[in-house]
Amino acid sequence: MVSKATAVAHPIQGLVKYHGMRDDEQRLPYHDSISVCTAPSRTTTTAVFESDRDANHYVIDGEVVTDTARLDRVVDAVRERADIDAEAAVRLESENTFPTNVGLGSSSSGFAAAATALAAAAGLDLSLPELSTIARRGSASAARAVTGGFSHLRAGLSDADCRSERIDTDLGDDLTIVVGLVPAYKETDDAHAEAAASHMFDARRVYVEEQILACREALRQNDFETTFELAEHDSLSLAATTMTGPEGWVYWKPATLEIFEAVRDLRAEGVPAYFSVDTGATVYINTPDAYADQVEEAVAACGVETRQWRVGGPARVVDEHLF
Repeated sequence: MVSKATAVAHPIQGLVKYHGMRDDEQRLPYHDSISVCTAPSRTTTTAVFESDRDANHYVIDGEVVTDTARLDRVVDAVRERADIDAEAAVRLESENTFPTNVGLGSSSSGFAAAATALAAAAGLDLSLPELSTIARRGSASAARAVTGGFSHLRAGLSDADCRSERIDTDLGDDLTIVVGLVPAYKETDDAHAEAAASHMFDARRVYVEEQILACREALRQNDFETTFELAEHDSLSLAATTMTGPEGWVYWKPATLEIFEAVRDLRAEGVPAYFSVDTGATVYINTPDAYADQVEEAVAACGVETRQWRVGGPARVVDEHLF
């Protein structure tokens, strides 16, 4: 068992997204999902198993974690695979380079980096799809952050099926992801818990089956327009399911809608730009590199902070530790 290990992972932007858990303990979603990792945004996590520690101790961005259930599940999955005594508690510290809980996928990179660091600290030699099943126990989206790039998480009833795989495409070579940051705190688990109660949920599951097939094919063909037009429409479909749950969650803010209109105005002028929203008010705008500055200027005019990101790679072990 390695004494200490550190890993880096990038968060995801959902393209064909999911809400709703078939099994909350194992984080098994009802249907497949596809996403793209964003960089240089990243989570860095250092982990170590310590036999003289009384209990697991987790710190994220300088704050001690008190709701530890999901991290505990990731730790337990690593401990089981490595046959590590339950008395060997974990010290884990994590830092993000981007705002969390605002719709930028921090749980995806967080649990992906944690799973990667823990597995390395335990001396496990796992493929990325195998590692994705461990990260999935914290967040299903983390499975896709493990494999990086454009990735597809398949639904299933066990680790044999519910794992992530990379999709082979060159679409990321000419893609800028402009971020319109709308800082409104949200909890994605609220939407997961309610999704299946929406009267639109069953219809969405049927819709998503076709979207997954269309997205995979568009990515294989390096078809920018189809891929990101699909992601834009899927964002609206996901929000409709969220808004029609028992609590009627509405995550968008006025600035979110203003950005939507700005992007549509750009498209009417011939600029290939498409918006995408996960759970939250923050907006991604996908555009070819040549239009990135023009798109960012239009988004910034909506009165929000902007960033330009690229496609991120898989989770990986690094040498520089946080402690």
